[in-house]
Amino acid sequence: MFIGEYSHNLDDKGRIAIPKKFRSDLHKGAVITKGLDSCLFLYTKKEWDKLAEKLAGLPFAQANSRAFSRSMLAGAMEVEIDGQGRIVLPEYLRQFAGLSKEVIVAGLYSRLEIWDNAKWNEYKTKTEAESVKIAEQMSELGV
Repeated sequence: MFIGEYSHNLDDKGRIAIPKKFRSDLHKGAVITKGLDSCLFLYTKKEWDKLAEKLAGLPFAQANSRAFSRSMLAGAMEVEIDGQGRIVLPEYLRQFAGLSKEVIVAGLYSRLEIWDNAKWNEYKTKTEAESVKIAEQMSELGV
């Protein structure tokens, strides 16, 4: 289970340190891909396999299904944690998420999200201002 928000720096080689408490889950294999809202999604191999199976089962005759599957699957790459607890973020994913030196690693239960610090703060400010409205909509979904 991934929860919490952590600030890290991206080094010149495109590496980012994974918070220590998450490393053991990711040592068995990890996949990073294009996320939503201009961030990256990092999954354990086990969680990725579950998601990839669902994506592969979407109806390929529907344009939105194809587009979403392409974004998530073709944009994905397996990554390994090095001896210092870092992963290398491929250049195309760093560009996609607009990552600068300061990044945020956010735990969202079954995945980690990697955000540019400025984009994360902008996103949080916006969603926190709308928190009551969002909470009401979530209650309609049974949350």
